[in-house]
Amino acid sequence: MIPSATLRHLVRSVPKLYNVPNDLLKPQALTQVPTYELLGKLGFVTYPKPGLVHWLVPGTLIRRKLESLIREEMEKTGAEELSLSALSHATLWEKTGRWGGHELFKLKDSTGSEYCLAPTCEEEITQLVKQGVRSYKDMPLLYYQINTKFRDEKRPRSGLLRGREFLMKDAYSFDLTEKDAFSTYNKMTDAYTSIFQKLRVPFVKAEADSGDIGGSLSHEWHYIHPTGEDTLFTCTECGNTSNVEKTLSFPQEEEQHDDVKVKYYTTNDENTLVCAYYPGSRQIVPSFLLEEIPDIDLSGRLSEDQVLDLFKDEDTLINKKIVRIMDSRLNSRSNFPDFPINFINRSLITTLTDIPIVEAVEGELCHKCEEGSLEAKKAIEVGHTFFLGEKYSKALECTVEVPEDTGIKKQNVLMGCYGIGLSRIIAALAEINRDSQGLRWPTSLAPWEVTVINMSESDEFIPAFNGLDWRVDSRSKVGLGRKIKDSHMMGIPLVAVVGKKWPMLEIEERGARSASASTRQLHSKKDFQWEIIGDLDTDNTVKHIVHSGHAAAVMRAILSDM
Repeated sequence: MIPSATLRHLVRSVPKLYNVPNDLLKPQALTQVPTYELLGKLGFVTYPKPGLVHWLVPGTLIRRKLESLIREEMEKTGAEELSLSALSHATLWEKTGRWGGHELFKLKDSTGSEYCLAPTCEEEITQLVKQGVRSYKDMPLLYYQINTKFRDEKRPRSGLLRGREFLMKDAYSFDLTEKDAFSTYNKMTDAYTSIFQKLRVPFVKAEADSGDIGGSLSHEWHYIHPTGEDTLFTCTECGNTSNVEKTLSFPQEEEQHDDVKVKYYTTNDENTLVCAYYPGSRQIVPSFLLEEIPDIDLSGRLSEDQVLDLFKDEDTLINKKIVRIMDSRLNSRSNFPDFPINFINRSLITTLTDIPIVEAVEGELCHKCEEGSLEAKKAIEVGHTFFLGEKYSKALECTVEVPEDTGIKKQNVLMGCYGIGLSRIIAALAEINRDSQGLRWPTSLAPWEVTVINMSESDEFIPAFNGLDWRVDSRSKVGLGRKIKDSHMMGIPLVAVVGKKWPMLEIEERGARSASASTRQLHSKKDFQWEIIGDLDTDNTVKHIVHSGHAAAVMRAILSDM
């Protein structure tokens, strides 16, 4: 028998600031508090200023578990962990054209040198690899880090979901060939799938626009929820899912639009005028124009007036081209605005019709299969993966020497980057899983797995929790019922009560199970005292009366189902 003095050293108590506010105990109070406020009231985080966050003890415990889960999957891919500086010099960002980003936190040191607080690290990791790699034999490379990133969010809101600092895992791959680069990309997306599966909440992988980060291929990872800021479309026929910035669609029936708008662009060589016509009631998506005009300039460096000025000289117009793109919702009867250019020859003009260039709406035809209709759902983005190609390696001259029949040549490496928002995942799971009793964490993330309430004077119960992550609620002035309610409100999966029936334990579940296979299997083979009160299929609150000698095995089985 373990001496009682030794047992007492093993006791781990709930955090010292574990004090659920009384106002949350009022009827309907929990349903009225926004999730980001609930996380603050329950002591997971606190917000010193809008967009900033202090992680308190329970929040830090969740962070550590999520970091551990992600590290495990990253290491399976062969990725190596490093940690890059949060400060990044302006010169690298100027070379890649991203120094003008409107969400960069910029600052100067005492010498006047300009830096930014890194929101992502493509520039720094590319420079690091450039300095250390010379030969193709060093390929492939795959690095990741987990740390705080920063953005100058103009309207920080919703706590962890839209802040000025955020916890992120970002990974970067470097490959020699396109085949190898896509193989790495697929390996990383498989790792993401495994991560989200372990979090026990349904997720969606959606085709996405690469945005400011760039590249030719990207996917977003989302949780479907009505509070989400993003819109995803899924085809009822082919099942393809994409975000609103990537979803092309056709109208179900012919439409008539009297209010037609036009946007003017030019190509990178400034020799082609692109006129994009679309219904005035819809929102144009400029990136859709890339499908037809790959070299169109969407940088915004020229205003529309400046674009038109390039084509107003009739003497030079004969050497230029004009392309008119008509959205698929327009027809010859649509009321088009006047053409702003005096042209000499209509042969200069090419007209493309039936091209989708506006945001899709629910019910329209899927562009991919042209059979199914689109269903729209709100979603919370929690991850993004990109195939970058040469975007950064070319700008920063990150090359390797490759042997050829004619000698040695320098070749740009091919890159990918892979981000996952830890703070966003925590906020999203809190939002999605909360119920009338409070928060409800999956076992893999819960601050601790079991809250122990010891109603006896003995510490003999401790061996019953061997191998579990548990905390004792030792608050002397708080009754049994309040302790159970507080544990449930915090989202702890199990409460175990050590009472007068010792060595029998009373174990109460918190929330729904995603499965009950392990619990059922162990219960069917039991050769010890174990009573189940409630229905494993329908009840959110199921109690177990089990002998302490087998309690750890029972609790591990229950937790594996939650």
